[in-house]
Amino acid sequence: MSVEHYENFPVASWLCPAALRPPITAIYWFARCADDLADEGDAPAAQRLSDLAAYRVELRKAAEGQPPASRWAHVFTPLAQQIRAHDLPLPLLDDLLQAFVRDVPNPRYADRPALLDYCRQSANPVGRLLLHLHGITAPDALAQSDAICSALQLINFWQDLSVDLPRGRCYLTDEDLAAHGLDAHQLPRTDTPASQALVADLCTWAQDMMWRGAPLVHRLPGRSGWELRLVVHGGLRILEKIGAMQHRSLSRRPTLGPADLAFMAWRSLWMPRQTPSVQP
Repeated sequence: MSVEHYENFPVASWLCPAALRPPITAIYWFARCADDLADEGDAPAAQRLSDLAAYRVELRKAAEGQPPASRWAHVFTPLAQQIRAHDLPLPLLDDLLQAFVRDVPNPRYADRPALLDYCRQSANPVGRLLLHLHGITAPDALAQSDAICSALQLINFWQDLSVDLPRGRCYLTDEDLAAHGLDAHQLPRTDTPASQALVADLCTWAQDMMWRGAPLVHRLPGRSGWELRLVVHGGLRILEKIGAMQHRSLSRRPTLGPADLAFMAWRSLWMPRQTPSVQP
C-alpha cells in the first residue's frame, strides 16, 4: 500500500538524536500502516477488521521473535528489532492498534471523556513510547505527555473537520454539539455562527490541555527537548490558524508552511517551566 500523507510535524527529524531515529521510525510505520488499513481505500469494514486482526497477530509474532509474514515484513522486521533493542512495551503498541480498530465503524462520541478515552489509545501511547526510549517514568511526566498527545489529537480533529465530516467520521461529541444548538445527525454542510462557536470552544479546550503538558519540554534532554518544543508550538500554531479564519474549519483546512516553522522556532526559545496561568 502506498499512500501519500500530509504530516503536521516531520517524523524522526534532524533534531531527533540519531540513536532514537530507528525505533521512532519503526513505531511510526507500524502506526501509519495500521491507520491505512483502517482508513484508506475502498475495502468494506469487515475486510478492514480482518486485516487489522491479522496485523495484531504479526505484532505478537514480532514481540515473540517469530519471523513475520511477507505481507508486512517491511513493517514488522524493523519493529521486531527495535522491540528487542529497546524493550518497547507491547501494551502501548497494542493500544495504538486497538484505536484503529475502533475507527473502522466511524463511532460517535457522547461526551469529552469518551473522546479522551479514544485519545488514550490513539495518541497517548506515542508519547509514552518516546518517554520510554528516554528512560523517563515519573508519573507527572507521563501525565504531561498524555496532555500533549491528547491535545495534538484533538487539534488534528478540529483541523480536519472539512475532510473527516464528508467521510462520515465525526469527532464532535454529542454533548458539545447539543451545547451549541447543533443536531448530531444533521450537521451543517458549511460553517455557521453556531459551528464557529463550537469550534472556538473546542480549540480553547485543546489549547488549555496543550499548555498543561508543555512543561514536559524541560524534562527531555538536548535535541529531543527542542523537537518537543516545536511539536507543542506546531499544535498551538494550527489553533491560531483556525482562529484566524474565524473557526471556519468545516469548509477549510489550515496547514503549516515554512514561514510557520520559523515562527514556531522563535517561540520555542521561551517556554515556561510551569503551566502559565494566562495563556498566550
